[in-house]
Amino acid sequence: MGRVLGHHRQAHRAAGPKLLEECRNLGGCPTGEARITKGYNLPAKWIIHTVGPVWHGGGRAEDKLLAACYRNSLALAEQHGIKTIAFPCISTGAYGFPYERAATIAVEEIRKFLEDSTTIEKVVFVCFLKRDCECYAQLLKKAA
Repeated sequence: MGRVLGHHRQAHRAAGPKLLEECRNLGGCPTGEARITKGYNLPAKWIIHTVGPVWHGGGRAEDKLLAACYRNSLALAEQHGIKTIAFPCISTGAYGFPYERAATIAVEEIRKFLEDSTTIEKVVFVCFLKRDCECYAQLLKKAA
């Protein structure tokens, strides 16, 4: 089984035009839900796409929607027999979700899901900023 990459513009460019074509036929993806496509020209067999919430101060169910992104992505991975999955820091960029809060939700949701999963063997957190990497490292150390 191939690795899975989170949704990212660079992944779209690297995967090629067939990915965009398949995405247009998915019927959209509401915030918190997830969809799966082939990986096309990427080294991943699958891409799981999820739409994280835009941060509005925490009063619009942002935490629950972000948690759903992880749960729904993991459920799709398990349904497709995927053993390794990689996640970017969902919603922390342009969507403005506070990175420490987002990382805490990510680690907790993944930890809970993996308690019952027999399929997923490895989860990778893909961090582009040093502060995000350090935050995940601290959270994972506490969870261990």
